[in-house]
Amino acid sequence: MLAHEVRNPLAPIANAVAVLHGVTSNEPLLHWVHDIIRRQVAQLTRLVDELLDASRVTTGKVTLHKRPISIIRAVDQAVDAGRSQIEQCHQTLTVALPSEPIYVDGDLTRLAQVLGNLLHNASRYTQEGGSIALSAGVSGESVTFRVTDNGRGISAEALPHIFELFAHGDSLPVSRPGGLGIGLTVARGIVELHGGTLIARSDGPGHGSEFTVTLPVSHDMPADGIGARHHPDASSAQARFRITLIDDDADSNAALGILLQRAGHEVSAALTGLAGLELVRQNRPHIVLCDIGLAGMDGYAVAARLREQALDPRPTAIAITGYGQPEDRARALAAGFDHHLVKPVDPAVLLRLIAATGARASRAT
Repeated sequence: MLAHEVRNPLAPIANAVAVLHGVTSNEPLLHWVHDIIRRQVAQLTRLVDELLDASRVTTGKVTLHKRPISIIRAVDQAVDAGRSQIEQCHQTLTVALPSEPIYVDGDLTRLAQVLGNLLHNASRYTQEGGSIALSAGVSGESVTFRVTDNGRGISAEALPHIFELFAHGDSLPVSRPGGLGIGLTVARGIVELHGGTLIARSDGPGHGSEFTVTLPVSHDMPADGIGARHHPDASSAQARFRITLIDDDADSNAALGILLQRAGHEVSAALTGLAGLELVRQNRPHIVLCDIGLAGMDGYAVAARLREQALDPRPTAIAITGYGQPEDRARALAAGFDHHLVKPVDPAVLLRLIAATGARASRAT
């Protein structure tokens, strides 16, 4: 509940920042303000997520959705998540992956989170202009990921405690301040749940660091194409769709609506579940974006009603919510949602999902 209440106000702020980014102006202060808000929203979002994950890892409440996945997919997602911070620090990231397909039995989202945490940590403790490398390879029956940097390094005294909750290592300058010292705790907990290990190595202060993740190789093949890189159809990325928003937060509705309209979509919005269902009946949207924690009829009920209605084709229902635990996602999908996104949603991620799902919906009309 706490995460839901914190994430909800972050959503309109993040969307408003995305809108601000698209405003044409020669005023330097506008770009400065935009960059500050965007960075701080991302930082606060990360802190909320880390606090929740640390609680779940330490109490044994993390649920994994394991399947054979390509290590390329996990690396791609981690690099996408960490690229912005690395570029802001003017650091160089080198990625080296084997040419042959390699799979592990794991939870794609969680493994990408682990590698993303390691990249975030490497960037934070590496000076501006420094170098970071992410590599992967196979040795026998194990897959090994290595994240190395030429940053501040870790002292021999701090190294045994680096994975402890709230550990920050030595009191040396970092290139990017902030953080609660729990990301590495979460990363090791997730790796161990996958039957793997995460270890750290450093030759001491000023000599950089290396984090190594080792996981068992999977000899099973992905059954649903999840092993391949996804390259969206360029034509679908330019398509425009009818979208209905349902959220009882007026600021969230307004900010997201403007963002989608500026992307060229036709948007209608409602503040209640019943009003949203009426808009769906009138406008026959390709996509419905719906909050779950609505007053009165909640999002689960809205999704169930959408599934029951004789709409041909049925619009794609996407939950955008502050409830982000695995059981929340499972409940949303069971209620009738096709996708589950956690606030604040990266606008680029949302627009890509809209492009992909909207294209399928429009082809069905």
